[in-house]
Amino acid sequence: MALLEARGLSVRYGGLFANNSIDLECRAGQLVGLIGPNGAGKTTFIDAITGFTPVSSGEVVFDGVNLNDKAPNVRVALGLSRTFQSLELFEDLTVRDNLLVVAQRPKWHSVVTDVLWPGRDERKYHSQVRWALEMLQIESLAEAMPSDLSHGQRKLISVARSIVAKPQLVLLDEPAAGLDTAESHLLGERLRGLLAQDMSLFLIDHDMGLVLNVCDYIYVLDFGVIIAHGTPSEVRANPTVIAAYLGDSAGEAQAREGAALLSRESGSDAQSEMNQ
Repeated sequence: MALLEARGLSVRYGGLFANNSIDLECRAGQLVGLIGPNGAGKTTFIDAITGFTPVSSGEVVFDGVNLNDKAPNVRVALGLSRTFQSLELFEDLTVRDNLLVVAQRPKWHSVVTDVLWPGRDERKYHSQVRWALEMLQIESLAEAMPSDLSHGQRKLISVARSIVAKPQLVLLDEPAAGLDTAESHLLGERLRGLLAQDMSLFLIDHDMGLVLNVCDYIYVLDFGVIIAHGTPSEVRANPTVIAAYLGDSAGEAQAREGAALLSRESGSDAQSEMNQ
């Protein structure tokens, strides 16, 4: 059974369909990708899944629960999380505090818990923050201010913030935008590592090297319609995808470059271990 399902999902603004009858699923333990040209409707789809834009028709089902009438905060409580292209970091808070803000999700019994077991929830929240920083390998940035970080580091902070509450599914909206090839493939390695933490991922990105190398399954969106889906190898070879998006195998070139980079890094790590 799929963890997330979109069934005939459409989003319409006036007479324009941003998403048109999309059928899509993400199974537990998978990293699923969604690619397409600018204006294809990718971010609109994430907005519809997370409740930031209304669904005109069709339905969204998450872990067996229909989300159509659920507010964004309710969807978060059910185990959905997301990143935003604009990052939305709190510039006046340290990296650690940026994550603590998201980790702290008081429940109706929190007041009683605080009285009976002072500090218990606080310790749990700090533990979650340490875990998220470790998963993205950015522990050294915990006390830094966002304004002092590089663009690539800020992207990693955004991803760390999306996982700190340990959601079931994280929707990543262009996490590699603005990253160079090395940073992008480092991000890909860390995303794959999250799958071992009982977490599933849904990735939107223009970086074809990243998407083709890290995803288990890929959907291709064009003018609001799914035009193809399959494994990375199937998508690579699909003539419709090549004509609509990849062009002269641009994605293949990026994928080969990324694979070569990962191979060099693995070889370097192995040599370092031998030298120790």
